[in-house]
Amino acid sequence: MNDILYDLNDGIGTIRLNRPEKKNPFSPEMIGEIERIVREGQHNDALRVLVITGAGDAFSAGGDLGRRGKEVAQADPTPYERKVRLQTGTHRAAKAIEEFDKPLIAAVNGAAAGAGMDLALMCDLRFAARSARFSEAYIRVGLIPGNGGCYFLPRILGTAKALELLWTGDWVNAEEAERIGLVNRVFDDAKLMEEVYAFARRLVQGPPIQQRFIKRLLYQGLRTDLNTSLEQVSSAVAVVQNTRDYKEAIQAYKDKRPAKFEGR
Repeated sequence: MNDILYDLNDGIGTIRLNRPEKKNPFSPEMIGEIERIVREGQHNDALRVLVITGAGDAFSAGGDLGRRGKEVAQADPTPYERKVRLQTGTHRAAKAIEEFDKPLIAAVNGAAAGAGMDLALMCDLRFAARSARFSEAYIRVGLIPGNGGCYFLPRILGTAKALELLWTGDWVNAEEAERIGLVNRVFDDAKLMEEVYAFARRLVQGPPIQQRFIKRLLYQGLRTDLNTSLEQVSSAVAVVQNTRDYKEAIQAYKDKRPAKFEGR
């Protein structure tokens, strides 16, 4: 679909939100397409790193308030219908991203508000243009975060700072976002995608099985106790040390040369 553009080159996939005339707000069709790409990418060995960005001068304005206003004028859904709409829409994309165990990078090229900010929060890393700014803007329109903001934001910033941003809807510019740990790095606008792809290429050159285990273990470790985490680690290490890439890395170290990984 034209509202979502996707390409895959040299191991790096790029999802581009493509409604720049409206600052890339989400439609149900766009959410479904993101879910499809992520789920298919999970099982596509050619995809090593996934990047999400926006077309034009914004990442995403979040929900399409114009479309929502038309829907409200046409009919007033029941509470159950509203709940199901979220569960079968945006929440499916969030769950697909949660299960995606390859590196996922948000290249935030401008404003990221509401559901747009939440999409960036779902990613493993966030690189931002200097023009980027962030807002959990739901409260400004009488809503609460319906797309994972209350889950992801405190895990990144801590409870107190997360509540401040969720309660106020205040905008955070790129420099402040970097200072508080909301984004990993900030680049000049013209250099953002160049720097994102340079970083992604570094990951593509690494051992993919090991990368995927690291991501799984990190997120699982946030939700469990030390003994359980170490039990999972011992199983993962046993698998990793039997891979060709592990043996190649050891040999490359002995030969004092760069390792060449195959994902096996």
